Amino acid sequence: MNWQEICGHPQLRDLPFKFETDRWGHIVMSPASNRHSLLQGAIQTLLGRQIMGGMAFPECSIETAQGVKVADVVWASAEFLRRHGDANPYREAPEIVAEVLSPSSSAAELEEKKALYFARGAHEVWLCGQDGAMRFYNNHARLDASEVVPAFPLRVELPFA
Repeated sequence: MNWQEICGHPQLRDLPFKFETDRWGHIVMSPASNRHSLLQGAIQTLLGRQIMGGMAFPECSIETAQGVKVADVVWASAEFLRRHGDANPYREAPEIVAEVLSPSSSAAELEEKKALYFARGAHEVWLCGQDGAMRFYNNHARLDASEVVPAFPLRVELPFA
């Protein structure tokens, strides 16, 4: 199945899993937790408040050399959105790509995803731990803070934590 067929398949539409594909086009599913969703929403809200001239949104599909990856949150500039609109998947990564780690996330998987997003043009990749701690990267190294959104907090706080 290609990405469009997966997205349009009636039996896959309402499953509580995040779908991606691997380099061979096989469907890879990850269960979603409420904590993951809450952190994802908090990142999206903070991004939307702190950077203008674009849009923060969740569940962004990006075609990579290793299949379609679905980033938890991205920020795309107005220029990016003019060029790509609502293409599905995007063939280029938005400027900021954020992933919320889950207990099943391996270090090797995250390193691969970072490399894939940078290869598709991401300016920064952000990783959010289950505790809300943020790590920021450009395509060369880990950063002390985001260079694109310097005021973004080093920890995402949930209202009940």
